[in-house]
Amino acid sequence: MFSSGLLTTALAALVPALSPGPDAPDIIRQMHDRYQGKWYSTLTFVQTTTLTQPAPHTETWHEALQFPGLLRIDIAPLDSGNTILFRNDSLYRFRQGKLAGSRALVHPLMVLGFDVYFDAPEKTLSKLEGLGFDLTRTHETTWRGQPVYVVGALSGDSTTKQFWIEKERLLFVRMIEPAQDGSGTRVETQFNRYQPLAGGWISVEVLFNVDGETVTREEYADVRGGSALPEALFDPARYGPPGWARP
Repeated sequence: MFSSGLLTTALAALVPALSPGPDAPDIIRQMHDRYQGKWYSTLTFVQTTTLTQPAPHTETWHEALQFPGLLRIDIAPLDSGNTILFRNDSLYRFRQGKLAGSRALVHPLMVLGFDVYFDAPEKTLSKLEGLGFDLTRTHETTWRGQPVYVVGALSGDSTTKQFWIEKERLLFVRMIEPAQDGSGTRVETQFNRYQPLAGGWISVEVLFNVDGETVTREEYADVRGGSALPEALFDPARYGPPGWARP
């Protein structure tokens, strides 16, 4: 008969050791390194935004981005002067061409969908931690038939704030978070229908769901990556019409 020590050794030889999956720093570093110097540095598109509240309606948004950290949204009609500008982790709102307000804001979808391929991994991790993701909790699962990394929650947890990264292409596909009002409502964002674009990828459909029901759908058209954009486009002190956009 085997002694307990010999039995343990024999079983260990038969059963492969379980290796832990990558942690959050590994995942973010993989994302950065895969596309560093390859991903398009600017992006423009025309977005059809379908909203269900306060009543079902559709809006057209003209969006321009420069990475890392710059996003401008001009809401049609373009001569209305209604603009949302994200710059250096701050948000500016213009109404009729005049600055209506500003506040500090780190945009999680910018961080995970685009800036992660430009910023140093340490900077991205610091932002994600500041946004409330528990970077010590990770697991692996599948999303729409594809393997994914999940950061912010352990296996079986579908309510804690978390983000999902497709393993093969290292692309952000999903974020789950509780509503900020403490109601227990689950808010979910999905980046869907990825297409290749100028050395990177673009999700041409973005869904915002509340408790499983879609409340906002974004669909992109006339998508262009790598075009030159003027610096003034993203400078609130030099606000003017978006010269790249076509009425």
